[in-house]
Amino acid sequence: MVLLMDVRLSSPEQTAVFARHVAGLLQRGDCLALHGEMGAGKSSFARALIRALADDEALEVPSPTFALVQSYNTTLGLVFHYDLWRLSSPDELYELSWDDACEGIMLVEWPDRAAELLPEGAFHLTFTPGATEQERHIAFHGWPEERLDTLAMMYEGNQS
Repeated sequence: MVLLMDVRLSSPEQTAVFARHVAGLLQRGDCLALHGEMGAGKSSFARALIRALADDEALEVPSPTFALVQSYNTTLGLVFHYDLWRLSSPDELYELSWDDACEGIMLVEWPDRAAELLPEGAFHLTFTPGATEQERHIAFHGWPEERLDTLAMMYEGNQS
């Protein structure tokens, strides 16, 4: 059975709160596969999550669009943020610390471009725009039931 969690976020602030909740449940070796079209909120979510893991709300978190990967030292060790939009071939991942990243925490935008190299146990978040420019919808699946339940309780308890 595939467990799925759907959230609707009405503002960038709600996205940041949700990202902090997700950050609090991450473990070394986790991979978050961030799906969605350009402008759907993947990078905003990733920035908030990385800042939460680094315990630094002012941390500069540039998009890895041109570098393809950015790494960050955080309270859980290294976090690797990939943007695979410009990737020509999955084989290029070996030049981008992909094996090392699998030991830390991975955030992968455009994960379909990693093909079979995406870790098998990746957690998938699909971002879609909402009815307004500020709204986002996230369908989240792939986590063990206990983590999804905890996330649901944390998020629902802090929704306004």
